[in-house]
Amino acid sequence: MVQLKQITLIGVGLIGGSFVLDLKHKGLVGKVVGVDLNRSNLERALERRVIDAAFDTICAEALENADLVVIATPVATLPEVCRQLAPLLPKHTWVTDVGSTKQSAIDAFRRYLPEQLARCIAAHPIAGSDRSGALAAQFGLFQNKKLVICPHGEEDSDGLLMVESLWQAVGARIFRMSATEHDAVFAAVSHLPHLLAYAYVHQIATHSDGRTYLDFAASGFRDFTRIASSHPAIWADICMANKDSLLALLNGQQQQLAALTAMLENGDAKALYRYFEQAKDARDDWVASQ
Repeated sequence: MVQLKQITLIGVGLIGGSFVLDLKHKGLVGKVVGVDLNRSNLERALERRVIDAAFDTICAEALENADLVVIATPVATLPEVCRQLAPLLPKHTWVTDVGSTKQSAIDAFRRYLPEQLARCIAAHPIAGSDRSGALAAQFGLFQNKKLVICPHGEEDSDGLLMVESLWQAVGARIFRMSATEHDAVFAAVSHLPHLLAYAYVHQIATHSDGRTYLDFAASGFRDFTRIASSHPAIWADICMANKDSLLALLNGQQQQLAALTAMLENGDAKALYRYFEQAKDARDDWVASQ
């Protein structure tokens, strides 16, 4: 099993923080240096021993001994992070990210880290929460969760295997797919559900009787809208980075809503029943396969 002298974590929150917590617990990294713009977040991370040293800017001192840099900032910030890393990154250092859009990540690697491209590994752990920041970091977050690696074709195979082995060590199951396929898949099963949850809460909250509706909302509303409590900045970035896939899916969703509208307007209870039954069967089959 690979053992690292130092990881420099850029963006100390739920995903990156949970990753290094598990690696430290398993003795796979000696030191974690955290870089984050939010000084109070860094203080919380130090208190909880998520990280061992803290910097509020990307600097040579934070990087000089790093075997691996993990970029765990919002996806829209990745190009700027890579731009700042470019003149400071030691030749021996590997770079990986945890963002949920991979075409944009690889584009940033190619544009700003062309000389280090062979040492850049695009990854996406399929785990999360509606909590954020260093206080959200937890042990065991990735146990039995999927981890997707998106090769760009120019990475060193040793780096791919090293990043995969670290994620396997914290319990993740490894998958590989192209960045294009990745972004289409996660637009459908992650990004669109967030858009719909935000839209539905927005519709209720801005309705003239919205306060009354919310007074009587219970578990169904809570379950359906849980992900609308996710961090708005993070999800605005993700949706803009994957907007082409989302626009196609939104068009399809509008067609589904139009079909439901027609069933209700026509009083077609049999068609509505079949529609619900098909959706229920599809979801039940998915749950049984997990």
